[in-house]
Amino acid sequence: MDSGGSSDMTLAFELAALQALAEPDAVFSDARQWTEYVGVVSEKPTYVVTNFTRKNRIRQDFFSGPRGVKESLENVKRQFDTDRHVFVGTSDEDREVAEATDWEYLPLEQAAEAAGWTLADDGPEEDHFESEGRDDWP
Repeated sequence: MDSGGSSDMTLAFELAALQALAEPDAVFSDARQWTEYVGVVSEKPTYVVTNFTRKNRIRQDFFSGPRGVKESLENVKRQFDTDRHVFVGTSDEDREVAEATDWEYLPLEQAAEAAGWTLADDGPEEDHFESEGRDDWP
């Protein structure tokens, strides 16, 4: 993302947006350089978000918990008083929730392009059956 703006920002990712990134842990590390707070919101149960963030070694400042996305964004906005509140999502529903809660909406593709993040689909296709470099492959 363009670091020319204010770093006084709260950034929320919808879980599906994070899952669509090739390296969500690197994205969080990068975002920490130019945001004040960063976290994950989702309609999924808490354990789904927790499992994903643990597996990817993501340390978040906030998460949905048992709340839905709309209620979570409202709660985060009350708790984290920053100049900007930006929600990265993947769907029209995400955009509607952002508008309803007075968050700026940023589609994942646009955020990834601006920040230089790689989407999972954009990375080189890895062939796990490639014989090159393997001694045990016929």
